[in-house]
Amino acid sequence: MSPFLHGLSVSQVFRSPRGIGWVDRGFHSAGRRGAPGCERVYHGGMATKPPTEDIDETRLRVDEREHYAVGVPAVLHALKISVEQMGVVRSAQTLLRVNQKSGFDCPGCAWPEEDRRHAAEFCENGAKAVAEEATLRRVGASFFAQHSVAELEEHDDYWLGQQGRLTEPMVLEEGGTHYRPISWEAALAEVATALRGLDDPNEAVFYTSGRTSNEAAFLYQLLVRGLGTNNMPDCSNMCHESSGSALNQTLGIGKGTVSITDIHEADLLIVAGQNPGTNHPRMLSALEKAKDKGARIIAVNPLPEAGLFQFRNPQTPRGVLLGGTKLADDFVQIRLGGDQALFQAIGKHLLEAEARDGGVLDHDFIDAHTAGFAEYAAQVGDVPWAALEEATGMSEERLREIGEQVRTSKSTIVCWAMGLTQHKHSVPMLRDVVNVLLLQGNMGRPGAGVCPVRGHSNVQGDRTVGIYEKPAEAFLEALDREFEFASPRKHGYDTVEAIRAMRDGKVKVFMAMGGNFVSATPDTRVVEQGMANVGLTVQVSTKLNRSHVVHGRRAIILPTLGRTDRDRRGGRDQRVTVEDSMGAVHGSRGRLAPPSEDILSEVAILARLCELVFADRDDAPRADWHGLESDYAAIRGHISRVIPGFEDYDERIDKGRTFFLPNGPRDERRFTTENGKANFTANPLEYPVIPEGRLLLQTLRSHDQYNTTIYGKDDRYRGIHDGRRVVLINSEDIRELGFAEGDIVDLVSEWNGPSGIEERRAEEFRLVPYDTPRRNAAAYYPETNVLVPLDSTADVSGTPTSKAVVVRLEKRVASV
Repeated sequence: MSPFLHGLSVSQVFRSPRGIGWVDRGFHSAGRRGAPGCERVYHGGMATKPPTEDIDETRLRVDEREHYAVGVPAVLHALKISVEQMGVVRSAQTLLRVNQKSGFDCPGCAWPEEDRRHAAEFCENGAKAVAEEATLRRVGASFFAQHSVAELEEHDDYWLGQQGRLTEPMVLEEGGTHYRPISWEAALAEVATALRGLDDPNEAVFYTSGRTSNEAAFLYQLLVRGLGTNNMPDCSNMCHESSGSALNQTLGIGKGTVSITDIHEADLLIVAGQNPGTNHPRMLSALEKAKDKGARIIAVNPLPEAGLFQFRNPQTPRGVLLGGTKLADDFVQIRLGGDQALFQAIGKHLLEAEARDGGVLDHDFIDAHTAGFAEYAAQVGDVPWAALEEATGMSEERLREIGEQVRTSKSTIVCWAMGLTQHKHSVPMLRDVVNVLLLQGNMGRPGAGVCPVRGHSNVQGDRTVGIYEKPAEAFLEALDREFEFASPRKHGYDTVEAIRAMRDGKVKVFMAMGGNFVSATPDTRVVEQGMANVGLTVQVSTKLNRSHVVHGRRAIILPTLGRTDRDRRGGRDQRVTVEDSMGAVHGSRGRLAPPSEDILSEVAILARLCELVFADRDDAPRADWHGLESDYAAIRGHISRVIPGFEDYDERIDKGRTFFLPNGPRDERRFTTENGKANFTANPLEYPVIPEGRLLLQTLRSHDQYNTTIYGKDDRYRGIHDGRRVVLINSEDIRELGFAEGDIVDLVSEWNGPSGIEERRAEEFRLVPYDTPRRNAAAYYPETNVLVPLDSTADVSGTPTSKAVVVRLEKRVASV
């Protein structure tokens, strides 16, 4: 269900305060501006030219933060951005197809839809994501002729992303100053020649964004494994890899174990390390429905985010006129990295209550379905309450209050996002989340289980169909049978390992299927240096971003279709499929005319590359590459024979239906761990220790941002306007460290590396007093990714520790 716009007519939704404009009827749907096949929407129609200047941080202003999420302002802001990018008519045509059974899947977050869809099935950030992709702005040969790469590199991420859709293949020669056009045939031939010419297939790295469809991702991993490597870093490595690691160890599946219906039916929902109002706004409707059915919600977060407290649903009188719905019954303001201690405290309270009163634990479930209970109980029993207080910043009494809410719950779900996954001890932290749920049998029954809320819309689907540097043997055996070749078994590079290899000159070809690798990854300077070491970088992209201007010695840009675009191959419109955050698969079909007539889909690019790379090779995968490009159902046929759960794939999505992939813990309390049980784990307590005079910084998104895509200059929920270079910090810390509100500082991260203390610097950030725990701070990425050391990673998962960066402040100028 959409958090807003239900019940509004098209004329209401797309009436701007500045008036309805007009469309030049001499042109039709989107193509090259001023050419046949182009819709030219003038400023009166609210489609505007891209910005000519970067964000001017001197204009930054700070207001009071908001205490509710969505509401009418969210509707107006989303529509403002939509019509600025798409125009009035195109906005109406496009937004009303988002997440519809006969439409396209939102290119934003992975929150699932209910089976019953509404006319406007999208949220504010979904509207922004669609507008960015369906924009009428274009970046073609004339743009690159006008702007040198050196000039483009000087612009910020906001300016780059706002320029528009890429329309034709471009190449940057070694030593060249400008990208120039190149034909599709020449571009693909160059990429194929570079791959075939490698001395070792492990000299190539293949990155994947979560936007890539199941069909394209499956072909991509086949190309990579056919070449002979498993070097497939993806965005999961930087976000939810810790979730997959912990859940595989404890439950035997690296995914969540709940459905959207379970969210509605839960008695208690713990939302930890997650900000749904900004990052997954459609989740707010599900939480509201749960509240209406009597659920309690505990919000656990260092920052008091608006979306954790109040939801004003503009589709209802309650949301518009009566103040909306209170979401969090209890806000737990925890210190950064203290979540493991919180869940150990909850477990300790439950165990003590069981020993005292009985009737707390589900012994039937524990005896029949789990292992390791005694070891876990002994470990948690030995943890002193004083250590739990120190780690969380809360008293024993407060921790027991939270534990008591869990004790009395009939069914509990724990939801989390990157606030829990990007710490050194994230994997044991999440194992302790599972421990608490297992104690009361909150697994495999209605309204109970784990809910890692994935970010990008198909990041989970990409992993399901094979985008993984450490593939399972069963998957490789099935792949080998289907395509009659031998897949490589040696594990490949994850994201951090890939950057190290690039830094060390071990990578000759880097290819990215979507995303913005340079801005998304940690230790920005090292990444930029690593990119410069690569012989050929290839970016398959819809929009201009920093990864196009920080490049290898030679660089190729391959523009591609987006979710909103019509994909016509083999004489028919094709559809793709995606998997949402809860393991449900559904179709997606765009309807807009592409930005240019000859632009290729990701599937077409990959099918043609496979044909070129594997030509005349007896040891390569065997497939009808032309047939796969012409009919995506043929790819789904291959997937159905390789991956369990996709049987009758095409038939099951034929009528716009969603189907759930098998999930042993959810479906039948079956756990495919080595011992066939759900595993309790005994995890030593860990938490960050902050050196004197230092702060612990977390990187996060603004509200006008999705991952590295920056839609606008504001973070209105937090009261930040017209700028991004801010650090949110407790006012007492500002004074204690000798600064004043509004001071401009450099952030200097400190990392105890192999050769001693290493430093990294992010310049000119404004100090903004904020309600954070003492000695905790927050600032936006990608601006602060430069501060995250490459070698500061989570144990087991290798995820960068972007929520635990030790920094000091250095003053630059007088207060302003």
